[in-house]
Amino acid sequence: MSDAAPAAAPAFPGPGAPAGTPSSIVAPATPPILEAADLERLVGQSLRTEELVINMGPQHPSTHGVLRVVIKTDGEVVTALQPHVGNLHRCAEKIGESLPYYQWLPYVDRMDYLAAINNEHGACIAIERLGGLEVPERAEYVRIILAEVQRIISHLMAVGVYGLDVGAITPFLHTFRERERGLDLLDHIAGGRLLYHVIRLGGVKRDLTQDWIDECHAFLEQIERRLPEYNALMLDNHIFQERTCRIGVIDRKTAIAWGVTGPALRAAGVDWDCRRDAPYSIYERFAFDVPVGVPDALPGVPGDCWRRHWVRVREIEQSVRIVRQALRELPPGSVQGKVPKGFKPPKGEVYLRVENPRGELGYYIVSEGADRAWRLRVRGPSFSNIAAITQVGVGTLIADLVALMGSLDIVLGEVDR
Repeated sequence: MSDAAPAAAPAFPGPGAPAGTPSSIVAPATPPILEAADLERLVGQSLRTEELVINMGPQHPSTHGVLRVVIKTDGEVVTALQPHVGNLHRCAEKIGESLPYYQWLPYVDRMDYLAAINNEHGACIAIERLGGLEVPERAEYVRIILAEVQRIISHLMAVGVYGLDVGAITPFLHTFRERERGLDLLDHIAGGRLLYHVIRLGGVKRDLTQDWIDECHAFLEQIERRLPEYNALMLDNHIFQERTCRIGVIDRKTAIAWGVTGPALRAAGVDWDCRRDAPYSIYERFAFDVPVGVPDALPGVPGDCWRRHWVRVREIEQSVRIVRQALRELPPGSVQGKVPKGFKPPKGEVYLRVENPRGELGYYIVSEGADRAWRLRVRGPSFSNIAAITQVGVGTLIADLVALMGSLDIVLGEVDR
C-alpha cells in the first residue's frame, strides 16, 4: 500500500477567483442595515395597487331585480359606482299614450309589482280628477283597506328579504308566513296574488264580504302578535346591528338633494308622508303616526340602514291601525260609480302624488280631450332612491354596499318602467 497522504477535500472558489480555482471557504457577507427612509422607498417600489372594476349584477340577490352596478374598488373599499338601469324597460308611459285609460291601468301593476294596488290607487285618482269622476263613499274605504293591506305585505317582503341580504335566513321564513296569509286575502278579493287590477275607474272591482272582513281582522291580529318576534330576530340582534348601524348613511341634506322619499327619507329625519301632508282619497279621516328615524335612544344614526329598517317595521304597525279604523267605519252603499262609456276627460292636465311603500309615486297626465292621454309620465320612488347610491356608496366596503342597497327596498320594474 502507498504511504501517500489522503487527498484534501475540494475547496470552494472564492468571490474573486476564476471558476474552477480552489480557494478557502468564504463566509457570507453581513446584510446591510436599512434605514427607515430606505425601507419606505423599497416597499413603495415593490407594493403597488391598481383600481379594480367589478360588475355587481345584473343578477345579484341584493339588487332585487335585474340591475347592474359598475363598482371601482381599492381593495375592499368602493371608490366609485354607477347603477346601469333599463334591463326591464317596457315603455309603460308610452303605452299609456297609446291605449284608452281603462286599458292602460293593468300596466301600472307591473311597474312596482310588490305594490300593485298602491299603483292602481294613484293612477285611478289622477284620471278621475282629470275627468271629474265621483267615487262612492264605500269604495273609498275599500280602496284604503286594500292599499294598506298591500303596504303591510310589501313591508313584510322588505323586512324578511333584508335579512337575507345581510346573511340571516330565519327572518325571511318568518315574515313570509304572514305574507302568505295577506296574499290570500288579496287573492280572494281580486283573483290574483301579485297583479290585481282590483281598483277601477270610479270605484273597485268587488265589494268586501263579511267573511273577508273577519279574515282581515285575524290577519291584523297575527301581524301584531308576530312583530315582536321579527324585532327580536333583527332589530334587537347584535349581529344585525353591527351590519347596519352607521352603515350607508343618507343624511337629511343628501336625501333631499337626490329626491329620496318614503321610509329612506323619513329614516333621515324628514317628517314627510303624502298620506298626511298631501292628502288624497280619504286619508285625512284616519289617525296614524308617521315614524321618523331621529330619536336619540335608537341605535345607529339617522339615515343609516338600521333606521330605514326600523321605519318600515313601525309603518307596518301604523298600517294595521289605519285598516282597523277603515273596517270599523266602513259605510254601506255601492262600490262602483258611474263612468261614461268611451270616457274622454276634457282638455287639461293633472299631477297627483301618492305614498307608495317605497316612497312618493307621482302621475302626470295631459289630456287633449281623447280617450287616452296625450302625454303621460310617472315619477317612481325607487328610481330616485337608487340614484343616491352614486354618492352614498363611495367609501363603503363592498359588503356594506350590499346592506345599503338592500335597505332601500327598490323594485326594478318601477325603476325601468
